[in-house]
Amino acid sequence: MVVFTGLTCAEDLFVEIHCHILSLNPCYVHLATQGCWTAWFDRDNPSGHGDFETLLELHKENPSKICDHPIQIEVKTTSGASVGSTHNVIHANRDQPPNGLCADYKSSFFMTQWYNHDNPSGTGDFELLEKLRVKNPNEICPFPLDIEVQTVAGNTVDPVLSDTTIGFICQNADQEGGRCSDYKLRFVCPIDFCNRRG
Repeated sequence: MVVFTGLTCAEDLFVEIHCHILSLNPCYVHLATQGCWTAWFDRDNPSGHGDFETLLELHKENPSKICDHPIQIEVKTTSGASVGSTHNVIHANRDQPPNGLCADYKSSFFMTQWYNHDNPSGTGDFELLEKLRVKNPNEICPFPLDIEVQTVAGNTVDPVLSDTTIGFICQNADQEGGRCSDYKLRFVCPIDFCNRRG
C-alpha cells in the first residue's frame, strides 16, 4: 500500500511516498458525515517557497485527529480542484505557470471513528469488540486489521490488553492508583469495507 507523508509543493522538495506494512498500524476512519475520510486540513498557503501540507506538521497541529500511519491521502486545492488538474503537486513555486505559485492545497486522510462504550467504574474499562458491534451495527468490519487505544483525553497509553479480536481491557486492580483511565479505541478495517460504507 502506498501513502504520501503529506503534500509538499516546495522549491527543490518533493512529495515523499512511503510503503506501509500492516504492522505499522495503518488506519482508516468512518466519519458519519464524510464517508471514510477525515476532515480536510489546510495548514499552509503557497506563499514563500510553496504549500507545505506535511503529515508531521498536521499531526502537531491536529492531535488525535489523524492516525500515525494513514494508508491513503486525498489532496485537492482549497477551491476543490483535483491535484491532477493543477499539474503542480511536486513542483517548486518557480516552476509554476503563470504566476509562479503552487495552488493552495488541503489534505484528507483515511482513518477510523473512536468508540467509548464503557468507563472505569466497577472493575475497569472494558471496550469489548462484541459489545461495540452490538451498539454500532455494521460500523466495524468483521476482521479488523489493527486497533488503536487512547484515553478519552487523547493521551496514548500502553494498555493492559488490546487486540483485534477482543478489543481493550484495563482492570482497575492492575493499576498503580487502583483505577484505570477512561479509554476510547478505534479499529483498522480493510479498504473494501470502508468503500462499501462510503
